[in-house]
Amino acid sequence: MKTITNNRINEKILYEELDSGLKVIFMPKPGFTKKHAVFSTNYGSNDNVFIPIGEDKPLSVPEGIAHFLEHKLFEQEESNLFEKFSKMGAYVNAFTNFNQTAYLFETTDNFYESLELLVKFVQSPYLTDENVEKEKGIIAQEIKMYEDNPKWRVFFNCLRAMYLNHPVKIDIAGTVESIQTINKELMYKAYNTFYNPANMVLFIVGDLSFEKILEVVKKTERHFDKVDDTDMRILVDEPDSIKEKTIDVKMQVATPMFYIGFKDNELNLIGEELIKKDIITNMILDMMFSPSSKFYNDLYNEGLIYNSFGAYFTGKKTYGHSLVIGESNNPEKVQERVLELINKDPSENLLEEDFDRLKKKNLGNFLMGFNSVEFIANNFVDLYFDQFNLFDYLNLVESIEFRDLLTRYKNHLRPENMVISIVRPA
Repeated sequence: MKTITNNRINEKILYEELDSGLKVIFMPKPGFTKKHAVFSTNYGSNDNVFIPIGEDKPLSVPEGIAHFLEHKLFEQEESNLFEKFSKMGAYVNAFTNFNQTAYLFETTDNFYESLELLVKFVQSPYLTDENVEKEKGIIAQEIKMYEDNPKWRVFFNCLRAMYLNHPVKIDIAGTVESIQTINKELMYKAYNTFYNPANMVLFIVGDLSFEKILEVVKKTERHFDKVDDTDMRILVDEPDSIKEKTIDVKMQVATPMFYIGFKDNELNLIGEELIKKDIITNMILDMMFSPSSKFYNDLYNEGLIYNSFGAYFTGKKTYGHSLVIGESNNPEKVQERVLELINKDPSENLLEEDFDRLKKKNLGNFLMGFNSVEFIANNFVDLYFDQFNLFDYLNLVESIEFRDLLTRYKNHLRPENMVISIVRPA
C-alpha cells in the first residue's frame, strides 16, 4: 500500500495495485456523508482498431461498440441492477466518452455492499445473441434521437469538418448502420482486451476504511490473467490539415447555431505537458471570449451574439480542438469577426492582469472542488488516464507564465486550422 500526501491542501490518497493489475485508489474524507466510487476502463469510442489479447493481428470493430458494451453490462441474467442499487439507497450510473468508460455509484449508506455489486457486475458480462440483437433497436433509437438534436448535430459536424480520419469525429454511440454489425463475439474480444483489470482503475472517495475496501474488492473480483502494460490500440494517421472549411445544414431551430473550431496540431503530449496545454488554452479562450471580454461585449451590444456564446478547449494525446459556440442571426459575420480577432497580435488580446486574475480563479475553483466527492472522483480518474496526478494540479497552474499563453496563441489559433459548422432554421 502506498500513501501520497499533499500537505498544501491537507489531503491524501491511498493506493494499492492488486495481483490482477487493478489499481485501487482511495481518498479519505472524514466527516463527509456522501461516498462515491468510480470503476473505469481506459477504453472509449475512439478505440476501434486494436490487437485483441492473445492475438497478434489488428482487429477493426464497428463504431459504437464501447458504448454498446456499457449498455450490456447493466443487463444481468436474473436481476435488475438499478433496482438492487436503489434498494440499498445508492444512485448508479455509467458513461462512455471518446476515451473511457466508467461505472459509478454514490450513496450515504450500504457503501460496501454497493461496492461489491459494482465490481461484480462490471466484471461479469452477460452477452447472448438474443440480448445483443435486442439492444440494437434500443441504441438505434438513441442514435436517431441525437441525430435530430440540433446541438448534437452542430457539434459533430464541426468535428467532421476538422478531422479526416480520427474517430473522434464519429458519434460515441456509432451509427445505425455500424451497430448492426456488432455481435457478442466482437464484444467479448473488446471486453477481454480493455476490461482487463490492468487497464482499469477503481477510485473511491468518502469517510471509509481502505482496509475494508480492499477486503471487499479482493473477495469479489473475478480472476483475470495479468497482462503487461503494452497498449493494444492501433492509431490512425491524422494529417494536420482540416477536412473542410464549412458544414452548413438546416434543422428545426428558431435561431442559427454555430460552432467555430480550431484544430490542434500540438499533439502526442501526455502527463504534465498535456494538462498544462489544456489549462493554458482555456485561459486564452476565457480572456478572448468570456462575458467579461471586450470581444463578447462588442458583439453582444451589436446584436450579433446572445448570452449562449462561449468557448472551450478539449484535447487528449491524439487530438485536440478549441470550440467557439453560440447562436446568431449572422454566423458568417461572427466568424469574420473571430478571424479579425485572431489575426491581431497576441498582446492586443491577452493582458497580463487578466492572466493573473484567471490564475487565481483557476486555483480557487480547484480548491473549492475538494468539497465535492463527484468533482474529486471524476477529475482524478480523467487525469489518471492522462498520466497525471490530481494532487499536482495546484503546482502546475502556479508554474504557468504569461509568455506560455502568447506562444500557444500563435501556434494554435490560426486561420488555416479554422472551420465552422452551422445549423440554420429549415
